[in-house]
Amino acid sequence: MSEFLIAIGLIFFIEGLLIAIFPSRIKSMLEIIKNTPEKKLRSLGVVFLITGFIIIWYIKN
Repeated sequence: MSEFLIAIGLIFFIEGLLIAIFPSRIKSMLEIIKNTPEKKLRSLGVVFLITGFIIIWYIKN
């Protein structure tokens, strides 16, 4: 459970850091995401999900 909380904290840290350093770039990226079709976003989400799982699985084993 503590590893899960550390992972969530790391996500918040990285997201906050990016928003603090590049606020205008984040706004333009969000506009691009808003105009991207849902099917493409879903596919990209699955790719990131699988990549993240493989990285975690590799590190844990």
